Amino acid sequence: MTRQLTTHLALMLTLLSLVTGCHPTQPFYLQEDGDLSHYLDTAQQIEQPDYDQASLDEVVQSHSPFMLSNFEIDETWDLSLEECVSIALQNSKIIRTVGGTQQLRGNFAATIMSTTSEGSTSVYDPAIVESTTNPTGQVVDSQGNRVQQRGAARANQTVGVEDALAEFDAQFFSAFNYSQTDRPRNTSNQNPFNPLIFQATDANFLAAVSKRTATGSIFTFRGTTAYSRNNIPIGLGRALPSDWTQTIEAEWTQPLLRNRGTQVNRIPVILARTNADISLADFETSVRNLVLDVENAYWDLHTSYRSLETAKTGRDSAQVTWKNTYLKSEAGATGGDAQAEAQSREQYYFFRAAVQTALAGSNVQGQDPGLLGRERQLRFLMGLAPSDGRLIRPIDEPTMAPVEFQWHDVQGEALFRSPELRRQKWRIKQRELELISARNQLLPELNVSGVYRFVGVGDELIAAERNGIIFPNPGSRAWEVLTGGDFQEAGLRVDFTPPAFGARRELARVRNVQLSMVREQALLEDKELALTHQLSDALVGLDSHYHLVQTHFQRWIASTKEVNAAELLVDRGKAPIDILLDAQRRRANAQIDYYRALSEYNKSVAYVHYLKGSLLEFNNIVLDEGPWPQKAYWDALGRARERDASYYLDYGWTRPNVISRGPAPQHGGEMGLSPLGEEIDTPLQPTPAGPASEGDDNFLPTPAPLPASPDDLLPPGGFEEAPLPTPMPTPGGEGGNITRRPAGPALNAPGKRADAGAVRTG
Repeated sequence: MTRQLTTHLALMLTLLSLVTGCHPTQPFYLQEDGDLSHYLDTAQQIEQPDYDQASLDEVVQSHSPFMLSNFEIDETWDLSLEECVSIALQNSKIIRTVGGTQQLRGNFAATIMSTTSEGSTSVYDPAIVESTTNPTGQVVDSQGNRVQQRGAARANQTVGVEDALAEFDAQFFSAFNYSQTDRPRNTSNQNPFNPLIFQATDANFLAAVSKRTATGSIFTFRGTTAYSRNNIPIGLGRALPSDWTQTIEAEWTQPLLRNRGTQVNRIPVILARTNADISLADFETSVRNLVLDVENAYWDLHTSYRSLETAKTGRDSAQVTWKNTYLKSEAGATGGDAQAEAQSREQYYFFRAAVQTALAGSNVQGQDPGLLGRERQLRFLMGLAPSDGRLIRPIDEPTMAPVEFQWHDVQGEALFRSPELRRQKWRIKQRELELISARNQLLPELNVSGVYRFVGVGDELIAAERNGIIFPNPGSRAWEVLTGGDFQEAGLRVDFTPPAFGARRELARVRNVQLSMVREQALLEDKELALTHQLSDALVGLDSHYHLVQTHFQRWIASTKEVNAAELLVDRGKAPIDILLDAQRRRANAQIDYYRALSEYNKSVAYVHYLKGSLLEFNNIVLDEGPWPQKAYWDALGRARERDASYYLDYGWTRPNVISRGPAPQHGGEMGLSPLGEEIDTPLQPTPAGPASEGDDNFLPTPAPLPASPDDLLPPGGFEEAPLPTPMPTPGGEGGNITRRPAGPALNAPGKRADAGAVRTG
């Protein structure tokens, strides 16, 4: 009966397993309440990081931007170029500039938004490179010995200077081992030395300090403590049931071929230092680019103000012409036909559109962003909010004096001070050091090691007082025996490992570094050639823009006289209206071209300084390291006093060789030598030309000062409104924001006489 019940139960369980075994089920939980808020059905989704940071005041307190329909200015902010550069440098933790020219870069803000932290330049980059560390750290073996480095040193595998110097720091290592043994052995019961069941307790402790020196040697000081206890019978196999063994030893390993000497062992430190120098050159380049961008944006904004003034002048002149033509048309006088009235009306709206374009500009790539757009670009470079109720107005006037540079002086200064060339030279020095390291790997690895050891064994480990008992007597002490110096050991070892047969990998590494160095040298030659071409183009552009300034100013004078003459002819009815309208457009174009050429001339002066490496000096900027903790200066003073108290070896030498010529000059007077190696007494500066006279081709009359305010362009009381046929709007004095507040008060002209005069060179 029981067997049948068991059989039926087994069949039932088998059937249930077949029915439910392939159906997965969720586990059951006693505390489950049905809350599935933690249910995740995706592996990747866009999430918000758990991080909050206070935004800048320029972000949270930014005002609505200025535009044609919203042009309420709280105040006009007069800034000089020096103030703009100073504000930009103070607010530039992240350097707001990227590679290429302004024409290629386009929108600065969009470029910064798409740039990663690794692809941007900041004031922290040199310190980041200096403090970069290797994640692996120092390597020691099981005995606490430092492990020799493997392979050749490469600049792209080298980290910061402090991390490279850490390879020569002492490393502490300790290990503790405890074990118990309880096992039968293949011995006889009558064997008094090896019991059948062996039982033992063993413990070991090791402590070592290992240091690698600049010559490649490795010194290790090691201490070991061992405890042993087993069941071997006393008297026959052991003198004491347990014992302590204490050793103190010094080990020295010296490479004789590969990795020997200060030159090859200091190469990683020198490579790390050159990486820091390269980061400094990159930082200087970024700061220089930022300064040039700020200066270019400053003069572009200055040109935008002048363009707005020119457009307003043309609009107001066209307004008067339209008014007069309309009045003639109403009176049926000569020159008041419908075609003349339509032409003058089109001229007015043409200049009205020019005013709006000069003010608001266009956001189409490659077109003029206008005064407001230029002002926003300058604000971004300065690290300011896009709008804060103030409108920036340049107060520095562009120079009109002829500036001349001596070609050989400028060329020599550019080749010496260019941060790009300095960076490339550091790359070549890195390849030279890498070649030394790669050639060292062709040598066999021949290391000699020596060890000297003091040993002490006793029944006990240590006690405060000596008892004079010698092991193996009971009560003896291991440390007492060790310090007695009765037991000493020494060892010598030689390791020899040549490269693999044929040294294929090592030879390929040497060849690779040689080719890399030749490539870097060729790149330096091409960079010097490219810099010479850029400098040549810059000087040609400087001279060309200066002559264009003169030419466009003469156009402006001639077109102004043409407008005056055409107005008389049209008023007398001796010339059609289109002659006056064309003259007005040509005058406006000549005036705008003049101010554009003047702005480009000043930008060309800055560009020459940019190429010859003196732009920061030109703007009174000096790059300097931030303060260190006081302890760092204390340590530096101690090291200086230590070197001062040492003896100089007349026939000694430095390995590796000197790779630096000292601090790079940040002022032209620090160079001290001309390109030909002759001493010079004065710094390399642009040579201004002498004063010009009326008979000289370089004579440039000074333009009359512009009105201090845009409202001054209007006659007293403004233009009278002239009625027009409906439904045309009135061409009277422009109401609204465009005329009343076009861009705040206009630029004040430089303090010069209204009549023509020679341009000052000072």
